[in-house]
Amino acid sequence: MVMPWLLSGLGLLILLLAGDALVKGAVNLSLRLGVPALIVSLTIVAFGTSAPELLISIKAILDDAPGIALGNVVGSNTANILLVLGIPALLATMHTSECRTRKTYNFMIAASILFIALAFRGVFDWLAGLVLLGGLAYVLADAFRDAKAHRNACKGEPDEDEEPEGADPDMPGWQIVVFLVLGLIGLPVGAGLLVDNATVIAQAYGVSDTVIGLTLVAIGTSLPELATTVMAALRRQADVALGNVIGSNMFNLLAIIGIASLVGPISVDPEFLRFDLWVMLGASLLLIPFVYLKMDITRLWGIALSALYALYLTVVLI
Repeated sequence: MVMPWLLSGLGLLILLLAGDALVKGAVNLSLRLGVPALIVSLTIVAFGTSAPELLISIKAILDDAPGIALGNVVGSNTANILLVLGIPALLATMHTSECRTRKTYNFMIAASILFIALAFRGVFDWLAGLVLLGGLAYVLADAFRDAKAHRNACKGEPDEDEEPEGADPDMPGWQIVVFLVLGLIGLPVGAGLLVDNATVIAQAYGVSDTVIGLTLVAIGTSLPELATTVMAALRRQADVALGNVIGSNMFNLLAIIGIASLVGPISVDPEFLRFDLWVMLGASLLLIPFVYLKMDITRLWGIALSALYALYLTVVLI
């Protein structure tokens, strides 16, 4: 039993290092391109940290276990808000009042409502998948339009007032690429090591497969978002932290289920319609004070969000 513990620790270490590398690469890429760090976090960072969910969902479809794909995404989205924003806030206040995330947040809420509406069809088939991927295409097109407009307004130079702390204007391009590649590769590798070996440990101690799926899979696939957000919070880069969560949730709903439903149909368990989908939407609405009222995510908020996630897990397990 020593080796699974060692490999779990190695997975956690890789996650933390990869999260730090991805944040460094993302903020410096935004500086080099002359676009806000938020735009980069909504694309490169969000896509990279959602890689474990995508890999697990596709594997679940191929293994004829479509319920895992849906549960993974819905559970991860809830964890992304309550856990991924809650724990970093315990370490350092995230000054989200300075972030301009209103439009992207509106997109996330719209994606959540669209996802729930499609779920009431009883199955995510190829048609639902195309609708979700169409929504993703619209969101990405809008993000790139904003990036282009920002770059033109600044004549290709980043706004010094918006420059993320810790950004290095003199960082060479090859080093930015290395950081991004290490982050994008390291996150899914670290998550895989941690989830696989934590499952071995759980089974050795007699924990049921249901408990493993409800806890380790959902939380484990959210670990890349958690690692990236923790490093962003410690570096006082709230735009990357909040943008990472919003972007990851949109990507989970629109891209992961969109792609997975093209691989095979995903049936919707009635319990999702009665409880889990609404918890996911409710957790998303909890971001309203930080987006619309310009409130910071303080340690008190961190305690509240983390406690709500613990309560959610308790209700699900009972």
